[in-house]
Amino acid sequence: MIREHSKLSTKNKYIAYLMALMFSYVAKAEQSDFLTEWGVPDLQGVWKNATVMPFERPTELGSKRAYSAEEAERLERRAQAAVEQNNIPLDPNRSAPAAEALPPVGNYDLFWTDRGMFLPTVGGEFRTSAITNPSNGRIPERIAAFNDQMQTLKANRPDRNDGPEGRSLGERCLVAFGNSSGPVMSPVMYNSHMQIIQSPGYVTIVVEMVHDARIIKITDNRNPASSKLQKWMGDSIGHWDGETLIVETKNYNPWHTYRGAPTKNLTVTETFTRENSNKIIYGFSVNDPSVYSSDWSGEYPLSQISEPVYEYACHEGNYGIVGILAGARRLELMNARGIERKVTQ
Repeated sequence: MIREHSKLSTKNKYIAYLMALMFSYVAKAEQSDFLTEWGVPDLQGVWKNATVMPFERPTELGSKRAYSAEEAERLERRAQAAVEQNNIPLDPNRSAPAAEALPPVGNYDLFWTDRGMFLPTVGGEFRTSAITNPSNGRIPERIAAFNDQMQTLKANRPDRNDGPEGRSLGERCLVAFGNSSGPVMSPVMYNSHMQIIQSPGYVTIVVEMVHDARIIKITDNRNPASSKLQKWMGDSIGHWDGETLIVETKNYNPWHTYRGAPTKNLTVTETFTRENSNKIIYGFSVNDPSVYSSDWSGEYPLSQISEPVYEYACHEGNYGIVGILAGARRLELMNARGIERKVTQ
């Protein structure tokens, strides 16, 4: 009996060894699929970051980090139902709606938007927000001196109607609005696609909106000239830590703000980890003691798609800015002549 048990045990060990060898081979084969020909993790492809998950957690959820599977399904169904409701054909014979019933943004219908309708998992969790630190999932409060900084910033810049320079960077088609191109790269109402391209020593992220391209050099030493060049999306350098690309960005153009705040002292650290063939986990950490009362961080998934990134033909401000500035000059003339402004409907 002892000898028979020993034979059985040896047989089982051999089978276990063969299975382990097979799984190891499969794992290595899968891993090699995600390596470039020069041997670093392959992040290339077209990705999108549209998701039901909000950037900041709703205040009523407190420190609740994740939904249950049932809660996530209900959330997705509500998002999908809202899109279906907005997609119902309108009655051509309907009367004009009241002005107060119109949506806040009246010049974009459902066709132009790209709403997230699904909630991908991060670390196996259906997250309630992209931000995970602090524990309430929200951006920390601004420091007490922040308002003084903003007053100084505003005083040194032209009024928004003085000339083109007073209009926003997105309106002037200089950078993507809503920090779509980052860093931090954040989901917005549409144009949520990006393409990651790699070459030895470089990773480039081309964002659909305003076709912004951020070139990340793989190096441990930042070019000293970057503090003077001050590119729109900052100077980004990266290095590999195992399967993860870690990117540090600073030295932004002084006209570039992040969530309305100056970027002079902003440092953003990002991580890119390929979880599988269809998902990259994008992490971010924000450090700016001149703006925020504490550092904050989070992560969300990028989902791979098969469609290419098409040209973003930005033209906001090319025509409208003529009317905006002409209207501002007209109002100045009316004020100078003492003409009262009246609006009738």
